[in-house]
Amino acid sequence: MPITLDPIDRHILRVLQRDGRISNVELAKEVGLSPSPCLRRVRLLEEAGIIDRYVAVLDPAKVGAGLTVFARVWFKTQDAEVTLRFAEAVRRFPEVMECYLTTGECDAVLRIVTADLHSYWRFQADHLTRIPSVLSVKTDVPMETLKRSYELPLR
Repeated sequence: MPITLDPIDRHILRVLQRDGRISNVELAKEVGLSPSPCLRRVRLLEEAGIIDRYVAVLDPAKVGAGLTVFARVWFKTQDAEVTLRFAEAVRRFPEVMECYLTTGECDAVLRIVTADLHSYWRFQADHLTRIPSVLSVKTDVPMETLKRSYELPLR
């Protein structure tokens, strides 16, 4: 159940999503509070789990992970055990950035990053298609990234 956030909390969260390293003094000034109440609100948002963690966003190409692909996966069967084993397997692969179980045509969609197309082909052949529950994999390679955001919309 979502926690009720007032306009100041939402403003704090919008600013922190843009710049997680902003100082408390700068944050307080931007949201119209003095530093002490602002810090108290941030701590409450952290304790409530609304702020999950702070991270550094890296440039994938500059760290050798310049290719992003989307893999659509079909399972051999669709029982709970198959799903559990698949989830355990993909969690072990650092190349899998996101994995969603889906309704519709396929059973799962994965966002995978690798250095290049050959590296992805090796990952698919050596790891992804060797998961016992995987029947088939179809891969979509995006031509261009038009939008990439890490900010959740807060209204």
